[in-house]
Amino acid sequence: MRWQTTEQIATIPMRVIGPIKLAGPEVTGDIMVPLATFETPLWPSTHRGARVTLHTSGVRAVIIDERMTRSVLLEADNVTDAYEALLNLQQHKEAMQSIISETSRFARLIDMHTQMVGTLVFLRFEFNTGDAAGHNMATLAADRLLEWILMRFPTLKYISISGNYCSDKKVSAVNGILGRGKYVVAEVTISREVCRKLLKTTPEKIVEINIKKNMIGNIISGGLRTANAHFANMLLGFYLATGQDAANIIEGSQGIVYAEVRHDDLYFSVTLPNVIVGAVGNGKTFDFVRENLRILDCLEEREPGQNARRLAIIVASTVLCGELSLLAAQTNQGELMKSHLKLERRKENEGS
Repeated sequence: MRWQTTEQIATIPMRVIGPIKLAGPEVTGDIMVPLATFETPLWPSTHRGARVTLHTSGVRAVIIDERMTRSVLLEADNVTDAYEALLNLQQHKEAMQSIISETSRFARLIDMHTQMVGTLVFLRFEFNTGDAAGHNMATLAADRLLEWILMRFPTLKYISISGNYCSDKKVSAVNGILGRGKYVVAEVTISREVCRKLLKTTPEKIVEINIKKNMIGNIISGGLRTANAHFANMLLGFYLATGQDAANIIEGSQGIVYAEVRHDDLYFSVTLPNVIVGAVGNGKTFDFVRENLRILDCLEEREPGQNARRLAIIVASTVLCGELSLLAAQTNQGELMKSHLKLERRKENEGS
């Protein structure tokens, strides 16, 4: 079989849902959101969640941390050499930053974490990467640092530019603990009346299903730092529509739903510690992507990093809407399947 060298475009159905009402502190207003997916019931379901936000004071979302990581892997002949190298490296972060500055005017070294396994040395570099998601920027910076380290420490030898301590596009605990991408928390408070009218459920039922399904269900399934129903669906739809690296939904979908009844209202929040998005870079040159970024108001000239932060807040708010709607549907026996059958059959009829 010959490798096909001609580039082709894969067509994925896409619709714009919303608006979602955002109430700050960074992003405010009613935002329309494009989602590209073959999971077509996702559109009306997430749209229902968006409609709910219009009857509230809005979704509030904050970014509490942001960084992109790359870990390199080296090896020494003995543990003494490995340990001495680690101790020495911790004292030279300023020198490392000067090397990084030569690779990009946006890349900044935030921190470095280390692990030793026998004579293996894992170095996890963490960077700020401006408006880019930062995969390539972080890898280039790590590559230059690796060259400098090998020259400075002849007792070390190269094993890999990526030692899996990053951890890139894999389920891990380290990303949730140390951070990779943007750590976003979004919340909304919904009245009992709106729950009843638009979600066909009650605050108590949402809280109950979140505890018993999302939390306990994920514990017995062996879920790692995750307690949600389907974060990945909204993330993938958003990532494909905005030219992101879709494989990042693996770590991105590790997140937690928190819900409780407050003064007869439903308090509902989503925490996503690993949202990896960029407003510039690879994948952002396609016409449909540019149009979607324009719809999201993420092509404006802002301070470096602000467009990417805006994207992260909007996608977290979209995840909240989709998660809220699905959980509400699952509190009512049969509703989920009836909705899927109705929507899929309508889609088949439209295509026939």
